[in-house]
Amino acid sequence: MRGIIIAAGVVSLMSTSAMAETIGVTMSRFDDNFLTVLRNGMQDYVGGLSGVELQIEDAQNDVGKQLNQIQNFIASGVDAIIVNPVDTDATVAMSQAAANAGVALVYVNREPVNVDDLPDKQAFVASDERESGTLETQEICRLLKAQGKGEGAKIVVMMGELSNQAARQRTQDILDVIATDECSFMEIVEQQTANWQRNEGQDLMTNWLSAGVKFDAVVSNNDEMAIGAIQSLKTAGVSMEEMLIGGVDATQDALAAMKAGDLDVTVFQDAAGQGKGAVDTALALARGEPVEKKVYVPFQLVTPENIEKFVAKN
Repeated sequence: MRGIIIAAGVVSLMSTSAMAETIGVTMSRFDDNFLTVLRNGMQDYVGGLSGVELQIEDAQNDVGKQLNQIQNFIASGVDAIIVNPVDTDATVAMSQAAANAGVALVYVNREPVNVDDLPDKQAFVASDERESGTLETQEICRLLKAQGKGEGAKIVVMMGELSNQAARQRTQDILDVIATDECSFMEIVEQQTANWQRNEGQDLMTNWLSAGVKFDAVVSNNDEMAIGAIQSLKTAGVSMEEMLIGGVDATQDALAAMKAGDLDVTVFQDAAGQGKGAVDTALALARGEPVEKKVYVPFQLVTPENIEKFVAKN
């Protein structure tokens, strides 16, 4: 099991082990660009605190491994646990394990299925996914109209992991925008999962092109799949001036693609802000301080016009 341990504060090894507040962190996976920024945000923030220690583990996209990590954190006597869940439908058992042990627990970035029924000393820190896909799709709608495609525009939708609440909500956001009078001219001609991954997004787009699917825009649940789609489209000789591409997260790779003229819209999700919020909430819960059950960090629309505001963030 891969892990990282970080100590914050200049204290002796003995006094750190005796006095430091320890937070166990289990990430769904380390090999994800956005989650890496989130993890680094937690590490950087704790690096500026005194007497706080993080123990970070990689669940490697394995629900069973993640539950074992939570149980191990409890057994080792951590003060609090932060969970970026592998499967948002599998969080009831995680909440119960922490509640039974009286250990504070914070879910970060991915909304747990039991978010409205979290036990005492538990909370959720993220951005409100009802904003993410909505901002993205509304901008794609506006751009299609600007291209003179305000009637009968066809789009394809790339979904994240279907076990993940964010993928389901971002996809529902797309449907909700299309259901409005302003954007009802948009028609989804293909909608499939590429599991948040760039290579799977590339493969999915290649399959659609090989099947002769015709469309005017790609609306992706995240930037990685959007970038994969761009790579496939460019390989096939599709003009990126004609094709609209949208994503979510505003990762550095996505912003580079936008500067190159390939990505038309993304939505900034403040990974470092979520990481800081998760640490602050975990410490407050561990200390018995009152916190909100849901702590939201706002999404922000990113376009070529305002990209410079975001280049130094995610």
